[in-house]
Amino acid sequence: MLQAMQCQSCLPWGSWMQLRRSLPGSRGTRSVYMCAASVPGAAGSCFLRKIPCTSSISLPRGCVRCQGGSQKHSVQPSSSRHGLSQLRNVASSDAIKKHQKSLSAWFSHQPNEERQFGPSFSLDADHVDPVIRESSLEEILKPSPDLTIQNQLQQPCRQVISLQNLFDVDACGRQVKNVVLYGTVGTGKSTLIKKMVVDWCHGRLPRFELVIPFSCEDLSHSHAPISLRRLITKKYQHLRDVVPTLGASNLKVLFILNGLERLNLDFRLAGTELCCDPNEPVPPSAIVVNLLRKYLLPEASIIVTTRPSAVRRIPGKYVGRYAEICGFSDTNLQKLYFQMRLSQPGCSGEDGVGSSSGEQENLVEMLSRNLERHNQIAAACFLPSYCWLVCTTLHFLYFTRMVPPSQTLTGIYTSFLRLNFSGEVLDSTDPTNISMMKYVARMVGKLAHDGVMSRKTCFSEDDLQQCFEVEMKTESELNLLEVFRSDVFRFFLTPCVQPGKEHTFVFTIPAMQEYLAALYVVLGEKKTLTQRVGKELSEIIGKVSEDVAVVLGIISKVLPLRFLPVLLNLLKIFPRYFSRLSGKDRDAIAHTMAEELFKEEDYYNDDVLDQINSSILGVEGPMRHPDEAPDDEVFELFPIFMGGILSRRNRAILEQLGCSIKNLAAFEIAKAMKKTVIRNSRKGLPPSELMDYLFFLHEFQNERFTAEAIRSLRTVNLSSVRMTPLKCAVLASVMGTTCHEVEELNLTSCNLDTSTLRILFPVLLRCKALHLQLNSLGSDACKEIRDLLLHDKCVVSNLRLANNPVGEQGAQYLAEALAGNRSLTHLSLLHTALGDRGTEVIAQHLAENQHLQELNLGYNSLTDAAALRVVEVAKKHATLDKVHLYFNDISEGGKRALHSLRMDRDGVRALVFLTAGTDVSDYWSNILNVVQRNLPFWDRERVRQHLALLLQDLESSRRQTANPWRKAKFLRVESEVKKMLGKLQHGTL
Repeated sequence: MLQAMQCQSCLPWGSWMQLRRSLPGSRGTRSVYMCAASVPGAAGSCFLRKIPCTSSISLPRGCVRCQGGSQKHSVQPSSSRHGLSQLRNVASSDAIKKHQKSLSAWFSHQPNEERQFGPSFSLDADHVDPVIRESSLEEILKPSPDLTIQNQLQQPCRQVISLQNLFDVDACGRQVKNVVLYGTVGTGKSTLIKKMVVDWCHGRLPRFELVIPFSCEDLSHSHAPISLRRLITKKYQHLRDVVPTLGASNLKVLFILNGLERLNLDFRLAGTELCCDPNEPVPPSAIVVNLLRKYLLPEASIIVTTRPSAVRRIPGKYVGRYAEICGFSDTNLQKLYFQMRLSQPGCSGEDGVGSSSGEQENLVEMLSRNLERHNQIAAACFLPSYCWLVCTTLHFLYFTRMVPPSQTLTGIYTSFLRLNFSGEVLDSTDPTNISMMKYVARMVGKLAHDGVMSRKTCFSEDDLQQCFEVEMKTESELNLLEVFRSDVFRFFLTPCVQPGKEHTFVFTIPAMQEYLAALYVVLGEKKTLTQRVGKELSEIIGKVSEDVAVVLGIISKVLPLRFLPVLLNLLKIFPRYFSRLSGKDRDAIAHTMAEELFKEEDYYNDDVLDQINSSILGVEGPMRHPDEAPDDEVFELFPIFMGGILSRRNRAILEQLGCSIKNLAAFEIAKAMKKTVIRNSRKGLPPSELMDYLFFLHEFQNERFTAEAIRSLRTVNLSSVRMTPLKCAVLASVMGTTCHEVEELNLTSCNLDTSTLRILFPVLLRCKALHLQLNSLGSDACKEIRDLLLHDKCVVSNLRLANNPVGEQGAQYLAEALAGNRSLTHLSLLHTALGDRGTEVIAQHLAENQHLQELNLGYNSLTDAAALRVVEVAKKHATLDKVHLYFNDISEGGKRALHSLRMDRDGVRALVFLTAGTDVSDYWSNILNVVQRNLPFWDRERVRQHLALLLQDLESSRRQTANPWRKAKFLRVESEVKKMLGKLQHGTL
């Protein structure tokens, strides 16, 4: 079974392929248990801002070699009756209960993204914990060079330990007091700690009587001396009655220090003095150091979470156990997560309780099959964070019925990065204090952009070295790269699992490459050496010029030198010149966006939403042979992400991540886009590309720009695009920015149903020509169409419903619509299973209509009575002059009666045959074209019989005329019919 890559600690400097060799696999026997929910989680956020990975897995515990930080006494019993008995007679018992209630409420809060992008489960309900593996300092510093990606994915995970057993005795029988829990970004460290706290609040962690969590990020912002007791009461005021007993009683206390990489700790005595008094004010970092030294509150237990690069900041002698979070290293854990999350009642939305349950099960089944195929997605979902991203994307694709501004694909990816990188600094010891996301955008974004430009998704070791190491010049840059390699690299890049590409890396999720490439371009990181140097000089000269100008102004008054004003102007020229160059950069960004958005070689691919769906759920059918040539890589999301990143909401989130995009820059790019994007969109686009363009406008979230772009679209052809509720919502949202009438909307063969028609209702009202053929629209859909046609703002004049199972009930709704509609002039009900009764209903209401000019009732199994009834009503109709009745079950007598109709006498023409008396019908080519277009959807045998009857009628009429010109016309039409019959017989039509 395919296993995902596993995170390790800091790597020694050297080959990038050491990243591959340090990815131990982890599969083994595990027993999974579910925790019943007692308190539903509320929306919000707490200081542990990470993606919930969630649940509880009970796993066998391994043991490691003896390490420091252990106490030489026996294991304490799990029961806490002795400690509680001491607290019963004091107020501390009530204080701890209040503390538990407060912590439970705080740590059960979920980030806003959990509510925004679909339902989630609270931490005290059902969850799937990532695998935790016992490790050692030697293993962290020296990863095994023998492991390759192939055998890693086949080996069972050794030394697995559960969260509840982290403080068990070590291999030497000593009680563990200090635990370091480490893992790379996205493995679920913070969520695991949140789950641990919630479990204690609900009595599922009886080993400890008091749990006190601290955020190291919070502690890093304070440098003022403070005592431990004051620090605790400052953060948790309910514990003011308990704090005096700390160190003086046998109270079993657990300190949680989350995110130790945010603190600069100095364990040297010269750097941090010893302190054993909890009342003595010292800097917060000194409190942490002395707690870990076991010099302050030596009986307290401590669990520290950190990234691999910061593990070495704590000397090994102070650590009793190292434990590594290995993520969902077994596809069974991934399946369990998807099953639980996608099967929740609220996942399908408010109106999909019954109808969407089957779709939810189908999604889980397809996703499971794709994981079993050893697909790249299984390697991605090794990280619980990416499991969240997959579920969120599927919820967006399948269960979105409306699209508020917050619901964009770019917004999902931006929020995903915020949940993992918000407030994160790459290295707190580095003086630049660069944000982790800014570094990723600069370094990984360059790799992603180079791949997009060269149409490449797999990257060799040389590619990585060229991108990451070629410009490293200073010690600080090398140190930052080292931290990035150990902590962040595997979040974005993973070894490729495709046969023949085992020695390359790919982006964990394909769309992430396009997002980072877009971010790289929009942030302006794509610069030549001249542009970078020019920017730096411009900033320096701009800062200095003001001071120099003041000095020169004073000198010019004392010494009247003529060259001084010239020098002043020269100082100002360069910044002005560079600002003009910056404006050209914005034009280049807009040009890149337009060029990538309208690439002709991508015109006939699936639309981007279907591409994302296939990348997650896979493509059903036989797998590609390893020797078969792969398809060309497609990067159609790249320009869409560029537009999405420029939206105000995403720019605000990126600002929190240290990636600033100024309002002026966004305005200038949008201004430049009007010259490029809108102009290119006026060219005829294939349906899938037009859907991509509409999705781009939705992602851009610029209403004024979208309105101007949409006003130029008078015809919208989306035929054969699979119009999911999301795509319909995007179309409705984008078209809703204007009120102009649409000349034609073609939704032929788009998998529409009643719910999607309801979503599109405001758009359909404004369409003059509406094509809804081949959509399996039944009677329920016809009810929506009736409401549409009876709406006072409806402008539909041409409605085509051919090849839909309308039926008798549907005909009733359409007849009611005909009676009250004032705009419809052409109605096609070709091959809609009306039958005689459905046609009779339409005929009854047809007299009340005063505007219809053409009615197509062909191929509806009509007999003589129904056909003649419609014709009789049409004779009396004020405007109806054409009725299509071909391919119906009309007898010879009916044919003669219909043949006798004359336009000048009866006011109506019935199109039944290819002949008109002793001449060829003027509409013979129209009838044959209709047959040829619809043949793939009609009964071929029945079509063959009707064509044979038409051929007999042509031959009979030809024999009755003596006019040689007419005979020639008959022969021409007969040859066309014979040719069609021949192709039909040989299966080539």
